[in-house]
Amino acid sequence: MMKYFIFLLLIVISCSKAESQQLNPLGVPQTRILEIKNYIKGKEYNQELAVFINFKIPSGKYRYFIYNLKNNTILQKAVVSHGSGSVIPKSDALRFSNVEGSYQSSLGKYAIGESYVGKFGKAYRLAGLDATNSNAMQRAIVLHSYGCIPDVESRAPECLSLGCPMLSVNALKETAKYIDSSTKPVILYAFY
Repeated sequence: MMKYFIFLLLIVISCSKAESQQLNPLGVPQTRILEIKNYIKGKEYNQELAVFINFKIPSGKYRYFIYNLKNNTILQKAVVSHGSGSVIPKSDALRFSNVEGSYQSSLGKYAIGESYVGKFGKAYRLAGLDATNSNAMQRAIVLHSYGCIPDVESRAPECLSLGCPMLSVNALKETAKYIDSSTKPVILYAFY
């Protein structure tokens, strides 16, 4: 009887893992992909590409994804920072804010705007499209690179920002190829 119970338990566990992989391929849940596809439909945004940041994935792991919405494939994955104010001491959870001076990351949809060269090199302005990130321009929240962000995953958390999503220098160069070749704004969606 005990062997039968263990056997059933193993089947349930393996089915649960298979289901979660279907629902969350490579870190981007299907519900979030569908949400963005519906949001951009009929609007003046790039209809083929979107950028996703999954803050549920631990810091130091790949949680930034450029996604091809037509082919349902990941084109790029990278390590990305979160704001220093988002850290909750003695917890793996994060907090988020839209308030100036909070140094926290903001959740929601952004339109990736024009690039410029600033103190961190090339950067992209982010226009917040939701109530949760509507102050992004005022807070100077931009997508940029920073030397302390690694190119590959590591066990250690990446360095922290003042609220900006920061990539490694090489990851931003790869991202730039996609964003710069787009004739319409690309959506970036940060979620938790």
